[in-house]
Amino acid sequence: MAETSDTVSVSHARSDFEKDIFILRELVTKDFKIKYRRSVLGVAWSVLNPLLMMIVMAVVFSTIFAQGRNGSVTPELYPLYLIIGNVTFSLMNEATSTALSSIVDASSLLKKVKIHRFVFPIQKVLFALVNYAFSLIAVALVMLWFHVMPTWHLIWVPVGLLFLLIFCAGLGLLLSALMVFFHDVRHLWSVIITAWTYFTPIFWTDDYIKAMPHLLQLVMYANPMYNYLNFMRQVILWQTSPEPITIALCAGWAILFFIIGYLVFHKTEHKFILYI
Repeated sequence: MAETSDTVSVSHARSDFEKDIFILRELVTKDFKIKYRRSVLGVAWSVLNPLLMMIVMAVVFSTIFAQGRNGSVTPELYPLYLIIGNVTFSLMNEATSTALSSIVDASSLLKKVKIHRFVFPIQKVLFALVNYAFSLIAVALVMLWFHVMPTWHLIWVPVGLLFLLIFCAGLGLLLSALMVFFHDVRHLWSVIITAWTYFTPIFWTDDYIKAMPHLLQLVMYANPMYNYLNFMRQVILWQTSPEPITIALCAGWAILFFIIGYLVFHKTEHKFILYI
């Protein structure tokens, strides 16, 4: 009898898992269709946008701020340095900013259908990954333009992405839970993201950071996104395996934020229905 009960439990768990996967796939597909509906450029915009941003930032920061003129990054490689940092940070920005309101936006569905609530913030993170995949085409075009040939070190890219996705998932779970109870989180997060952009070395090079006041240096190096950008640049730009300390920090930030996000989300999700 106990064996039959265990079999039923396993079958039920498998059924729930398959249902969650199906819902995730359908929600990602729906977001994809909505985003690119009635768009003249469509998916091509996901490639053009990082390229145009790279051109603007390269002109501004290689002239006004004299980035790319020092020993750490040559002027020829500075555009590639920029676009790798920009698309990686944009993945985090999009994933967290959309996950933030995912529960509130799905309130009508949650009131009608019994579904695991974590599916909604996770789906937003996965959709951000889809957009990031198109952005990598832009990175590849810049590599081709500057004659930077890919090497076997690119096998590390999925590892770095996995760490970043876990980090974003944890942050997304945390923010989506907070948003249910405090709608002002939406406005606060937009301010935080703006500040986070400038305290992340998207356009700053290491030599420039080292010339900053000591306190600013600490803020830069303690920034979780510094490690994820550094990971991607080591693999794609510098064509080396990521340093062990970089791998450890990326994994550490991912695990820490996922645990925090999961615990907060799990502890508060039973109250969501009362506030949405």
